[in-house]
Amino acid sequence: MSEASGLHDVVERSGNVGGIETHWREAPSVGCPPVLYVHGVPTASWDWLPYLQRIGGIAPDLPGFGESAKPSDFDYSITGYERWLETFTQAVGLERFSLVVHDWGGLALALAQRFPERIDRLVLHTCVTLLPGYRWHWIALVWRTPILGELFMACSTKWGFRQISRQSNVTPGPLPDALIDRFWPDFDRQTRRAILRLYRSADPRCPRARGGTPQGPEVPSADPLAHQRPLCRTGVGTALRRRVGRTGAAGGNRARRALDVAGPARRDRDGSSVPANPCVTP
Repeated sequence: MSEASGLHDVVERSGNVGGIETHWREAPSVGCPPVLYVHGVPTASWDWLPYLQRIGGIAPDLPGFGESAKPSDFDYSITGYERWLETFTQAVGLERFSLVVHDWGGLALALAQRFPERIDRLVLHTCVTLLPGYRWHWIALVWRTPILGELFMACSTKWGFRQISRQSNVTPGPLPDALIDRFWPDFDRQTRRAILRLYRSADPRCPRARGGTPQGPEVPSADPLAHQRPLCRTGVGTALRRRVGRTGAAGGNRARRALDVAGPARRDRDGSSVPANPCVTP
């Protein structure tokens, strides 16, 4: 940790995980189980840098994104990523950990559903909900449509993306130029293919690709910004808490409570979202 800034030093690592050349970032976690951060679309592990610097943990670039490999034969579905995340946690030695997810990083909830005893705390940061009643935005509908989605991706430009990003911004106007500039070099043909396959793998009637009744870990959980997400109807955050915390094997009175463990996120001076420490219960 830097004594001058009080921030953790973030280290970049790479290795073969489940046959995929994988890039990830990590910083030491002190005083609590480590945190696994799972990014959304179309960002990568760099999206979690403010969190890693302040809290520590591990943030991978998912296959198809960032600096990780983007093979054509990978299973770019919720189930495929769930299996890969299981392998990743084994490779980096994560046995019990807190899980922080954003946007499509919510696919990691499938891992939490399968191994609830491994999840210490759970934070949902403006996730794609995939609950009954969820409605796709128009760009997602285009991406989920064969041929039309490929044509849309092939014709996408940086300027055009900036204009349509107005839909996903909580404040008026497009997303910040710094954010678009950061991910655009990685937004290549292989990443666009991964996004199309991921969107088409999802069934909005159920958060698990396998179907069946959703079950989840009964651990402290939070969706700190659900009320600000313009694409979600009122009550989605509450529905997520109820669904994710419906059942589980993480025992103890503390694990049976649904706590706002993150507290409200704030904006750092560089515009990035910075949480309170999820290791500390209010």
